[in-house]
Amino acid sequence: MSVFSTAGLARISARRPWSIVGIWLVILILAIVSTATNLSDALTTEANFLNKPESVRGFDLLEEKLGFDDPLNETVIVTSADKTVDDPAFQQVVVETTAALRGLDGLVDTAPTATYNYYEAKAASPETAEQLVSADRKSTIIPVGLVGELDAAADRAEEFRAAVKAHGTGEIETLAVGDISIGEEFNTIAEEDLLKAEVLGIPAALVILVVVFGALVAAGVPIILAIFSIAVAFGLTAFIGRFFELSFFITNMITMIGLAVGIDYALFIVERYREERRRGRPKQQAIEIAGGTASKAVLFSGLTVVFALFGLFLIPTTIFRSLGLGAILVVVVAVLAMLTLIPAVLSLLGDRVDWPRRRKYDETTVARQAEFDHETIHAGFWGRITRTVMGRPVVAVVLAVGLLAAASIPYFDLNTGFAGVESLPESDVRKGFEILQSDFSAGRLAPVEIVVDGKKDDAQVAAAIANLSAQLPQEGFVAVDAPRWSEAGDLALIRATLGMNPNDPGAADLIVELREEIIPRAFADAPAEVLVTGDTAFNEDFFDLVADWTPLVFAFVLGLSFLLLMIVFRSLVVPAKAIVMNLLSVGAAYGLLVLVFQKGYLHNLLGFDKTPTIEAWIPIFLFCVLFGLSMDYHVFLLSRIREHYDQTHRNQESVAVGLQSTARIITGAALIMVAVFVGFAAGRLVMLQQVGFGLAVAVFLDATVVRSVLVPASMRLLGDWNWYLPSWLKWLPDLRVEGGSVQDAQPEVAPAGD
Repeated sequence: MSVFSTAGLARISARRPWSIVGIWLVILILAIVSTATNLSDALTTEANFLNKPESVRGFDLLEEKLGFDDPLNETVIVTSADKTVDDPAFQQVVVETTAALRGLDGLVDTAPTATYNYYEAKAASPETAEQLVSADRKSTIIPVGLVGELDAAADRAEEFRAAVKAHGTGEIETLAVGDISIGEEFNTIAEEDLLKAEVLGIPAALVILVVVFGALVAAGVPIILAIFSIAVAFGLTAFIGRFFELSFFITNMITMIGLAVGIDYALFIVERYREERRRGRPKQQAIEIAGGTASKAVLFSGLTVVFALFGLFLIPTTIFRSLGLGAILVVVVAVLAMLTLIPAVLSLLGDRVDWPRRRKYDETTVARQAEFDHETIHAGFWGRITRTVMGRPVVAVVLAVGLLAAASIPYFDLNTGFAGVESLPESDVRKGFEILQSDFSAGRLAPVEIVVDGKKDDAQVAAAIANLSAQLPQEGFVAVDAPRWSEAGDLALIRATLGMNPNDPGAADLIVELREEIIPRAFADAPAEVLVTGDTAFNEDFFDLVADWTPLVFAFVLGLSFLLLMIVFRSLVVPAKAIVMNLLSVGAAYGLLVLVFQKGYLHNLLGFDKTPTIEAWIPIFLFCVLFGLSMDYHVFLLSRIREHYDQTHRNQESVAVGLQSTARIITGAALIMVAVFVGFAAGRLVMLQQVGFGLAVAVFLDATVVRSVLVPASMRLLGDWNWYLPSWLKWLPDLRVEGGSVQDAQPEVAPAGD
């Protein structure tokens, strides 16, 4: 057996346990130092394109010719239930708040055109001033211009909030909504949701592990190693973030996937070790067999997850690549830890892994285990399920496929978009947004920016700009600024304020209409290139990007998964079936996501918010993650089936043995994943609710309907055809589990303490 095999690696790790543990402790310490010193500076709240859609090209032109560095803005709302702007006390709050904001050197732009209030504007232009007051005159807004970049401004969010709140009274309230206040609210809630997910998920996982293992130490090992993997992945992220732009959501991704796969991987290996001890194997041999079987399945499972997540790297945006990188890092770390650290820990613990119980691995235990393998494969709950399913395979397949297909139907009503401030829980930021939306215009938070690349002294260009500016108010814009020209007179910027929420689906439709109809009509005869940019245009370009890349991502993930499974199981049928089954479970997750969040069924009962759209990035994200995670159970189950089939060449018996051997563990592993994902779904951010729910539902369906019904039923129907590989592919490497030859040897009965 090669030392480079997973069994050989397990053997080496088990023989030098303290060295392996020491190496990993050094890695952990370095990761903690890296996280503490670099992580906060390595992450950003911004999400950028890595290609050049129209919104990016327009913004680049503004930077190049106008020196335009997308200005940050806040809108401070001063409001009262009883007093109006004409009340001296109201005026005092507005004036003092404006002065406090202007006192934030290096954060607030003090230019009169950037930060001003109603009373200042009234002296210069009464008409402009009235636009800053609500119809009932009980609310006014203070436009606030900010300087610098978003991340630097975000670091002073608390200082800004304090200045906003400093002069409010019980009767007159001051609220802020804008670039840094919205970002700070999202970040705060995301951190709280992450903590809540850990508080809910880890104890639930521990309880499930105790039930599965019947031992506290065995239950604690997977939890500790999962947290270990997460800590190391954080350290790597902090280091990589020094060189590449990473979204702050990467931390949520690492924690969620790290807990899910880290616990599951350790669970499978520890349980296989305990099973081999029950077979009478000495400790070292049991570790080696677990390394050649369960550890190898973990390796291939991890590779499948990584291949699926690589699909996210194809999409040229920092948010997708950050999420993909975070998940890949924690999966890779988890797999490496499972291949080396788990054998070392098992070598040190030995049978103390069963504490507080003291199991006896004697001749009686060995005989009972052998009897279980060969005479009672259809006994117990899972044995009866297997016998029933394989006894009526056609009925089982029809019912299972019908259920998953029915759950997928709502997917065809899917609407994608972005959850903005309106999706936040009750807070000052959301209250400010609601006042802004009802009494003014939420569109002022993200004006549409129309960039005209043409000559100022060209009469046709001037006429086209005038024509467009006159037409925009008729198309849903409530304000249109005068064109701002570059010093060279070769670029103009027209800023237009939407009369609706910038995240509203109608706003995206208006961007499309601007680009495809309104602007081409206005500039039909003008020698100029016109580009639409701004947040709403960025959103529309993101929708187009996802739509364009989705087919390529699907083809990439499905193709790589097919190739890997074909090599691992030396079969064309196994990967084909796996892909179909996984698509069914993913489709069902999509459908239920739409049913609960978009259509509102059971959303109150489940504690979720009803939303008009599903986050635009979630469907493709869920596909990549779910396809990888779903393959986990498929690899574990089929590895065990193939292991028995290679020894007996009896297909039906191998399926029964595989299910009987793994069903309890797979169910426990699935429940752990569901518990972790439900912890995220229990958060307050709609996007995390949708992600957590989608992942939890898909994993649950996959581990029950797919693995317990579809897999055995389909394998019963196909018989030996399951393992069909044409002769012209026999040259493929044989990567099957290594444990068979070791297990065929006569077991040695070792003392319990070995």
